[in-house]
Amino acid sequence: MSVDVEDRVRRERRRRRTFAIISHPDAGKTTLTEKLLLYGGAIHLAGSVRARKATRHATSDWMKIEQERGISVTSSVLQFEFEGHSVNLLDTPGHQDFSEDTYRTLTAADSAVMLIDAAKGVEAQTRKLFAVCRMRGIPIFTFINKLDRVSRSPMDLMDELEQVLGIRSVPMTWPVGSGQQFRGIFSRETRDLRVFDREGHGERMVNEEVISLDTAEGRKRLSRSERAELESEVDLLDHAGDAFDAEKVRAGLLTPMFFGSAMHNFGVSHFLSRFIELAPAPEARKTTSGDLVDPESSEFSAFVFKIQANMDPSHRDRIAFMRICSGEYEKDMTALHVRTGKKIKLAKPSTFMARERSEVENAYPGDIIGLFDPGHFRIGDAVTSGKAIEFEGIPEFAPEFFAIARLAEVVKRKQLQKGLEQLSQEGAIQVFRQRGLLDKDPIVGAVGRLQFDVLKFRLESEYSVTLELSDLPFDRARWVSGPPEELEKLQRGDLATLVQDRDGNLMLLLRDEFSENHLKNRHPKIQFDAMAPRLAARTGKK
Repeated sequence: MSVDVEDRVRRERRRRRTFAIISHPDAGKTTLTEKLLLYGGAIHLAGSVRARKATRHATSDWMKIEQERGISVTSSVLQFEFEGHSVNLLDTPGHQDFSEDTYRTLTAADSAVMLIDAAKGVEAQTRKLFAVCRMRGIPIFTFINKLDRVSRSPMDLMDELEQVLGIRSVPMTWPVGSGQQFRGIFSRETRDLRVFDREGHGERMVNEEVISLDTAEGRKRLSRSERAELESEVDLLDHAGDAFDAEKVRAGLLTPMFFGSAMHNFGVSHFLSRFIELAPAPEARKTTSGDLVDPESSEFSAFVFKIQANMDPSHRDRIAFMRICSGEYEKDMTALHVRTGKKIKLAKPSTFMARERSEVENAYPGDIIGLFDPGHFRIGDAVTSGKAIEFEGIPEFAPEFFAIARLAEVVKRKQLQKGLEQLSQEGAIQVFRQRGLLDKDPIVGAVGRLQFDVLKFRLESEYSVTLELSDLPFDRARWVSGPPEELEKLQRGDLATLVQDRDGNLMLLLRDEFSENHLKNRHPKIQFDAMAPRLAARTGKK
């Protein structure tokens, strides 16, 4: 790599910001995503999933079922330029039934925005997703949303973050009132007030009037009592609260906190500007061998964190979403596909605005590119121009819901096989076969029940297959390993069924916790695992 290229990689890496938004369903994640795109200049009119009768839909919700139901069921990539930075926003499903897709997508992010409903505080799905971010040690920025509605005390919310999530917070802004009494936000950095006006429906950008506290009362923006209360709370924060500490933020130990209303576009512009300044550029990535890959290394490296089939139904395409970790990607370059040990051409690269794509010539650490995939890739695969490496942190979870997949029309068995294969490669569902019975109807597994609805919808709309699902009486699966003679004894009729996953690994479908504990006690030489073994994926074993 020439000195010019090294300088370009260094320069481009430092202006990248790659992040995901995590939240509980209905906290306003899709709305905030739209408004970040609006203020980032990527779109000029924000659609709303609430206006279901309207022709507009959320930019990030490109799949037809998402537009019909008003929910996000698949991750999407949204890329735009803002204030000299190249931003990669990874929009993730809010619904808990699709949390596995969210977990995988978080492995491609360098930071996360934690969105919290000001009235509800920390909710169940937020706790789960926060735990994934904490495990990776990535910086977390908090946006307290829906201040235009009656909300909990911001002091209470700060305390809940510490008590429930175990993270201290440092408010960068502070709200004045909530609901009908919401006056605006006070910037603790610039010591001025941003005034809130309820204008329009949030489709277009609104101007935020910035005024000093000294003039707020005279201009009838704050009452004397409101100003006194604000000054008292801010004084308490200044003397007793945590000071901003960039090192603690980068280590995921302290979260900068912002307040606003995404629906009304208030506080979004200020948050986006400060977040882009404070969030980290792409940093070193750890491999399974414990080594760190320097993002400014001369060697190109990347990993696949998502596969999406049929983004363009008319072409039946398949896209592998790849996070670049080091070096420079050049269009149609050749790299080592680590799992198979083969050199492959990384062809037809694109960047994305949800479903819309643009061809790209070069990409750098932190960027997300989509490559045309004729079937080479699996989630977790690494590619590199240097030595073989595998990156840490691509989880595969055991499903909790199971059903037998039966065709309504037997003549479409080939379409069903193709559809199940492609959707399982995406990670949308998992497919199992009973050992030695490959001609039998397959068993499908999902982490959330709603995934079955999406499976049926997509098989019908994308593969012209009508599927009938018959529920099975199991609520967990475990990968099992041990002496062959012990494995043969595992199946216990109604208690458990022994199957194979797509890599040939043995899995045990179990009825309940009692069944699992019973079989563990009877077979102490058997290892039960809730996370998939990585050996088959690394070696290409099928």
